[in-house]
Amino acid sequence: MKTLVLANQKGGVGKSAVATLLCHYLARQGQRVLAIDLDHQGNLSKPLRVSGRPLVAPVTADGLLTGKVTVLPSHPFVLVPSRPALIDLERQPALHSPFARNLRGFLRAMEGQFDVCVIDTNPNPDIRLIAALASADFVLSPIQLNQEALDGVTALLNHDRVGLRKIKAVLNPKLQLIGLLPTMVEPTPFQKQNFIQVIQLYRPLMIQVGQGNSVPHDDGAIEASCSDQPTIQRIGDAAGAVSNATLDVVNRPGF
Repeated sequence: MKTLVLANQKGGVGKSAVATLLCHYLARQGQRVLAIDLDHQGNLSKPLRVSGRPLVAPVTADGLLTGKVTVLPSHPFVLVPSRPALIDLERQPALHSPFARNLRGFLRAMEGQFDVCVIDTNPNPDIRLIAALASADFVLSPIQLNQEALDGVTALLNHDRVGLRKIKAVLNPKLQLIGLLPTMVEPTPFQKQNFIQVIQLYRPLMIQVGQGNSVPHDDGAIEASCSDQPTIQRIGDAAGAVSNATLDVVNRPGF
């Protein structure tokens, strides 16, 4: 089972929306999908419940950290839903290490039952995010093209507690960043300028959209590309590219 975490330390960037789309997409591709909602707001749980497609597990997501859950119902698409009590876990620092171990043990127990696990996380840099990243194979970061979101990318990579570089170095060397996914993109001058800045700063982390489309490699090409409205609008197709990349990751043998 491959585990993919949606993470960004800024709220409202589309993590839950992307997680929801990926869960449905992977399930329709015949993958056995486990969805876990670690955000106390429940923005992944709500649309999945409404769709009626996944089986809702009898355990909630906080139980995966506080207890030793090793069994879920047999079904090709299962949701472990959110609960408001998730927000209380950070207030129990003496139990943080056991929380992370419990989640890792649960994911290991699910190895033969599911092909992919999609975990939606809260924007708070707390034990829920640490536990998820410490056990995941991959992380995907939706971003918005505004200054606050750009600052969030720096925190995502370099936060002294939950930054990806720290997690990878100390807790989970197998963790891989699939990339940054701009969401809610509009062809405005403000977003175009921020898109240029994102590419200049984080070009290796951007996700290629479509066959044969590559991220520009010099400042002139970046500005020319971003001045073209259809090029900016192609970012809106990135969900499909991410879905295909994720499916490729799920099917990749021997990881």
